[in-house]
Formats: sequence, C-alpha cells, structure tokens
Amino acid sequence: MQQSRRQFVRTLFVATQAVALGSLLTPRNLFAADAKAGSLNFLLLGDWGRNGEKDQMAVATQMGIAAQDMDAKFIISVGDNFYEDGVATVDDPQWQSSFEKVYTAPSLQVPWWVVLGNHDYHGNCDAQIDYSKTSKRWNMPARYFTRTEKISHHHSVDFFYLDTTPMSKLDSDETEFHDKVKSQDIPKQVAWLESALAASTAPWKIVIAHHPVYTGGQHGDTPYIIKHILPLMEKYGVQAYFNGHDHDLQHLAAGKVNFFCSGGGSKPRVPIKTTEHTKFGLGTSGFIAAALSPDKLDVRLIDDQGKLLYTTSVPRVAS
Repeated sequence: MQQSRRQFVRTLFVATQAVALGSLLTPRNLFAADAKAGSLNFLLLGDWGRNGEKDQMAVATQMGIAAQDMDAKFIISVGDNFYEDGVATVDDPQWQSSFEKVYTAPSLQVPWWVVLGNHDYHGNCDAQIDYSKTSKRWNMPARYFTRTEKISHHHSVDFFYLDTTPMSKLDSDETEFHDKVKSQDIPKQVAWLESALAASTAPWKIVIAHHPVYTGGQHGDTPYIIKHILPLMEKYGVQAYFNGHDHDLQHLAAGKVNFFCSGGGSKPRVPIKTTEHTKFGLGTSGFIAAALSPDKLDVRLIDDQGKLLYTTSVPRVAS
C-alpha cells in the first residue's frame, strides 16, 4: 500500500510539473532566445503516419514553429512512419497523405533521417529505403546505418540508427510478419553496432531506434535490447538513446545512459506508469526538440499544442 501511494504521488508530481511548465513556455518564446551559436539543433518524431489526421496535423504545426525558431538542421524519425501497414511501393499514396502534404512548413524541408518501426514491417520496408532515391528530404540508406554530424569546427556526434523490429518480434505468431523478421540477421546487426561503436572517436554517441530499452508505456521493456544492446551502449559511452513505439513522451535513465521516447507523432495512449528508471512520462501527442553543444545535450519534450512539458540536460561525461 505504501509503495502504491508513493507511485501515485510521483505520478501526480510529474503531471503537475508538466502542466506548470506547459502554461509558461511555448516553442516560439523558448527557442527564439535559446538557439545558441555552436549547437546542433534537431527534432525527433515517431509513430506519426496517419494520413493527416487531427493529432498528426497538430504536431506537425508545432514542429514547424519549433524548427524555425531553433533553426533545426534535420529531423529524425524513430519509426512507425505509416499506419497501419507501412507502404507498398515508392508510389504509395501515403507518401503524399501522411508525409509530403503534412510536414509542409518551410522549416521542415530539411533532411529527415529515418528508421523502421514494426508497422513499417507490415508493408514493404525496401520501398522506404528506395524512396530516399527520389525524395529531397527522406533519408534511409539501409535498415541500419551510421551518420556523423558536426556540432562545431572541432566537435562531432556519431548517430547509430538501428532496425529493432527483428529484436522485438522474435516470437511473433503472425506468419507474414514472422517471415519478414526471421529474414533479418540480428547477430550480424549487433556485431555491426559493436564494431561501429568501437571505431567511433566522436565525443558524442547517440543511438536511434524504434523500440524502447526501458519504458513506462504500453508495450513494456524490450528484453533482447536490454541483454544485447544496452551493454554495448554502456561499454562504449553512449550518452542517449531515442526511440518511439510507445505513443507518449518519456525520459528514463539507467546507469550513464539516458532514454527518451518520442512516440507522440499522432495518436497518444494514456495512461503510462512510472518505473524505477522514470524521470518523466506523459501520454500525449508531441515531439522532442534537441540542442547538442560540445558539453551537453539539451532535450525538450513538447506537446501538440506547443507547450513545453519537460526539459533536461545530458552532460557529455556523466558525473
């Protein structure tokens, strides 16, 4: 009973904190003064492709405002790009109805770096890779890949983009889905990640994926990732892991790794629960805005009305 009461109080505090912050700040009066020279600014969005439904459009509008005021250099999609069953081809109508005609703000016409989610696996994953060849902003060079971005003249960050659906669906009983997952060589991807992390000399290392490590959301933790990916992140000094899958906004931490869920791109799920790793969590539509400087990563969780729900800073070297 005592533990349940503590959990209730903690949840109430998080919700109260969210309302208090949200009533004071919006992206427009936050980022205009805060997009400092020498930082790499970008947005993160997940679980979004619903043919321009109300929640998706609201998030897209606020993303456009934030991206303009912080001068976002690129956008990262953490998967589930098209509901319910991905896309069939590079000419699928959803490219227009869920992407091109939704994220229309001039500030969003920057590179989008994209990973696959489980709903994307219901369709043609290769079509999402191939769309990179015809789109001016859509970038998915492979199912998993790395990219280096410059923070300043002397500082950089290495991003490691993963394909986690095969890691989360090992026991899927959906025949077609099962075959698509089993066709992927998971140990090969894990070995690739370790090799890439070991070779990285960048002071910042950030992992991008669809599925969570830890979460207070509906889907729960991902055991395979906890067992095989988390130890690599700890070993090679990854500071942050961004994911979607749960339709909410969260910040969790374990050891020296911070976990951020940006799965509020269209249809939120409530409620979510707090866990031993939870720093913040709220079931709402929204996105994440990040500003990376040589010494810290500033992360802001923003809802579909433009309210700042939560902000935190991740140091380059954990104390």
